[in-house]
Amino acid sequence: MATVKDKAPAAKSNGKATPTKTQHPKERYMYWYESMQLQRKFEEKAGQLYGQQKIKGFCHLYIGQEACSSGSYSALTPDDKWITAYRDHGIPLALGSDPKAVMAELYAKQTGSSKGKGGSMHIFDKSVNFVGGHGIVGAQIPMGAGIAFAEKYNKTGNLCICFFGDGAVRQGALHEAFNMAMLWKLPVIFVVENNGYAMGTSVARTSNVTELYTIGESYDMPSEPVDAMEVEAVHEAVSRAAERARAGEGPTFLEFRTYRYRGHSMSDPQKYRSKDEVEQYKQRDPIENVRQYILTNGLATEDDLAAIDQKIKATVDESVKFAEESPYPPVEEAFRDVYVQKDYPFLME
Repeated sequence: MATVKDKAPAAKSNGKATPTKTQHPKERYMYWYESMQLQRKFEEKAGQLYGQQKIKGFCHLYIGQEACSSGSYSALTPDDKWITAYRDHGIPLALGSDPKAVMAELYAKQTGSSKGKGGSMHIFDKSVNFVGGHGIVGAQIPMGAGIAFAEKYNKTGNLCICFFGDGAVRQGALHEAFNMAMLWKLPVIFVVENNGYAMGTSVARTSNVTELYTIGESYDMPSEPVDAMEVEAVHEAVSRAAERARAGEGPTFLEFRTYRYRGHSMSDPQKYRSKDEVEQYKQRDPIENVRQYILTNGLATEDDLAAIDQKIKATVDESVKFAEESPYPPVEEAFRDVYVQKDYPFLME
């Protein structure tokens, strides 16, 4: 089993130094704090509601990985496209999706972002250019390349950032997508959120290659590891990748070295890792890092942050109330928003 020491981001790897932290504007730090805290409190509430059986089906929480979404968003533009796997509640919240619509989707209500038909694993929000969470492992990787192809074809100047987990790196679709993306120099940023365990097996037990970013180098793709427990490091790495993409230089592969504090899903007993390991990672919590930076550098006071926390609590509570009071979709909704031949011979009234 991999240990914390084994999986901690290295200062250097194959001669590549990890960039040092740089100064960022106050507004960016305040966005990072509020965005990550919203995701954390929303997910904690979702976990609680799942335990009460108000949320059913699969549910994969983003707790611990918030710097991945918030740090990426601050480095991109609102017109860029996003796609991810099924641990997908955090990203749309970072992009500005209405928490009420996201919570209603978890409740399978008609007012949800996917009309209650997607649930936890298939959040989708066109209004913020979030092209969805996807349940087939690795399927979103060629889709991300395809979205980037459309942006290049239409000469929009936008890019697609495509997230997937460390388990998806084993899929053949990744290698096909990497090859074509480099051949056509597509404006796509591939991001593996390496939380160390896929569903429950450590990277070291599933691959001879444990420095996952080096896979991109096989395609001459610019690739680098990123300490994704530090939101500044995420922002800076995505900024560099975005600059290359917009300049026509093609894709980048980033290995976000992160950690989830909860199980793979709500049904995961987490017997594959120790409580000590989880606690050690919590000592590097990305939200607490930003909080301490804000206070130490006088960007805001304890009262200012407490006010933000209170606002977030009210927002999450409001999202729950909205979801519980919303109706379930009618039966006929099952036949909408799908490709269907209305006179198909096996469809019966």
